[in-house]
Amino acid sequence: MTRYAVLGTGAVGAWYGARLSRAGHDVHFLCRSDFDHVRTQGLLVESPDGDIHLPHAQAYCDVADMPRCDVALVAWKTTSNGALGPALHAVADDTTTVVMLQNGLGNEAAALAASDREPGQVVAGLSFICSHKIGPGHVRHLDYGAVTIAGGGTDRGERLAADLREAGIPVTAVEAEAEPARWRKLVWNVPYNGLCVLLDTTTDALMADDGTRAEVEALMHEVRAAAASRGITIPAEFAHAMLTDTDRMQSYTPSTKLDYDRGARMEVDAIFGAPVRAARIGGVDVPRMALLYRSLLFLDSRSRDG
Repeated sequence: MTRYAVLGTGAVGAWYGARLSRAGHDVHFLCRSDFDHVRTQGLLVESPDGDIHLPHAQAYCDVADMPRCDVALVAWKTTSNGALGPALHAVADDTTTVVMLQNGLGNEAAALAASDREPGQVVAGLSFICSHKIGPGHVRHLDYGAVTIAGGGTDRGERLAADLREAGIPVTAVEAEAEPARWRKLVWNVPYNGLCVLLDTTTDALMADDGTRAEVEALMHEVRAAAASRGITIPAEFAHAMLTDTDRMQSYTPSTKLDYDRGARMEVDAIFGAPVRAARIGGVDVPRMALLYRSLLFLDSRSRDG
């Protein structure tokens, strides 16, 4: 049995944590705003793979109260990464594997900078999942859920992958380096998260219109070009598979659009700014991505100022 800390019990952390708990692991959830509800009512995850209700979920509102854990799943938004140092100090020791289960670039570096950990102790967890938090302690999983494990020591990655598979979570790969996997996830995240905000729409509507579908594809190829400037090759077939997978998805509102709709800070820098800067350093022109980034910065600032 592995002891897990879930730092961020939202749409992603709750689903993975609940499945690991159901598989028999000792899971501890940092809940913050949902603490009182989860403490009294438990944690509920609805899913086509089977609902999970944890009536006695081990919930905490203060990370300082959490025990040391074998694995720390960092599942909060990158906008909360300023709290990484105190959180990892509380739940991690020299044997703990830290899994950055987040969107965007630079998350593993952020964890290393915020703590005294060695690079092999920090692992990237790239999830492809459709899920929403619909109320306190209540998450609705719609589709998918596979995870790519990248980075960290081979033994750590393999042990984590084994736990996830035991919990019924598909593990698509165990890779030596995090950056290529993060760029591949950006092939989906950049166009769909960004355009759904700017156009006030959902993924299925983007795919149903010839013009916006073409814009999605063009942005995907800019992400590929930016990755290539870093020496990372993403085949055109990979982008085509992302389009096909999204065609098959239910209507979905990406996380950045949900954040914008509720007036929360969006993950603009990690998902959009970081790849634009990487492309600029690599001498690659990405005009669509740059415009998307500037537009989202404007909307993010105006939304929170208003």
